Amino acid sequence: MIRKSFILFTVLLFAAGAYAQNGAWTDDFNAAKAGAKSSGKYIFLNFSGSDWCKWCIKLSDEVLSKKAFLDYAEDNLVLVIADFPRSKKQSDALKSQNESLLKKYKVRGFPTVVILDPQGNMVVQTGYREGGPEAYVSHVKEVIKMYESKG
Repeated sequence: MIRKSFILFTVLLFAAGAYAQNGAWTDDFNAAKAGAKSSGKYIFLNFSGSDWCKWCIKLSDEVLSKKAFLDYAEDNLVLVIADFPRSKKQSDALKSQNESLLKKYKVRGFPTVVILDPQGNMVVQTGYREGGPEAYVSHVKEVIKMYESKG
């Protein structure tokens, strides 16, 4: 039992740290909106349960922490994490912000990714997709291209 607990703890610790290992991720949505507006980048808002949600951990491990995704994001996206952990401590202000975002974007499950244009308008709501970081980047590019062609 102790061995299983240690392995689970290690996996969860690694998954939660995937966001921290790249300084590109922020949990401050208002700062992200301001940054997106000034840079012309899209907002990639990841709703996650980083320390308990199997599919959130899978998305992080297979896509969001990988070089191909982070390289694309560096030039094109402002990365925001709206995390809903069960054991990790968060400030009341952060919890409140994340709950407001959850309601605003009508998130019903985890992981959910909301992509917003540089002005903060909804582009699409998506989530985990198989295929790794290259396929995920292609999906994001396609969604943005379709959105821009409509406008």
